[in-house]
Amino acid sequence: MPRSLARQAPARTPTPAARPAAHPSAHAVTRAAPVRTAARVAHAAAAPTPALRQSKEKASRQAHTDSRAPLVLDAAARLFCRQGFEGTSVREIAGAAGMLPGSLYCHFATKEDLLVAVYLRGCEQICSAAQAAVLPLADPWERLEAACVAHLEAILRDDDYARVVVRVRPADVPGAAARLVAQRDRYEALWAALVAALPLPRRTDRRALRLMLLGALNWAQNWYRADGTSSPRALARQFTALLRQNQEITAP
Repeated sequence: MPRSLARQAPARTPTPAARPAAHPSAHAVTRAAPVRTAARVAHAAAAPTPALRQSKEKASRQAHTDSRAPLVLDAAARLFCRQGFEGTSVREIAGAAGMLPGSLYCHFATKEDLLVAVYLRGCEQICSAAQAAVLPLADPWERLEAACVAHLEAILRDDDYARVVVRVRPADVPGAAARLVAQRDRYEALWAALVAALPLPRRTDRRALRLMLLGALNWAQNWYRADGTSSPRALARQFTALLRQNQEITAP
């Protein structure tokens, strides 16, 4: 058969190459990408800013400073009570509190400020004790006696804060005198009210009576002995009895 007449086989259409099968986790990775991105954004948002870190560090330092303030006050009260204000140095207070002298100024700017803080706490202790003692009573003389007992027990027990109130006079510390007097006056206002309620002769100088009584009570700190025959409560009752007896004798 002539070659030209030979039947030509139809040309085959080439089969397209098969695409490689997609990895089963490809779509999962594609879908997880936004999730990871969102997580990174959330983490970045939650991370503290420099300002926030500084604020937290400052709060931490302040908490540490505040936690050591009671140690400073206790040391100062103890030394002021034993040595007086002038006889006590900042270095001694810092050493007793277990810190360097410069660190003490993180708590109190001056030694006078430290004294005022000790004095305030002492006044509050004595005043709270006296107020609690007179609260349930109605008779004026019984209320005065209860206040005397509370006052003596506060300043004669082993409490440095209350004893500093009696030991350190405002006049001895000019730089803090006004603040100390203001605290003392608030406490003495309680005694003014107690004396004002007493049934006394009309010509009685109640201010002089109050100052005399408080002076006698405070001076007991100089001569009282814990191993003596009289307790603070017994002494306070004797003071009040003598005062009342004298007023009854001089009454018209």
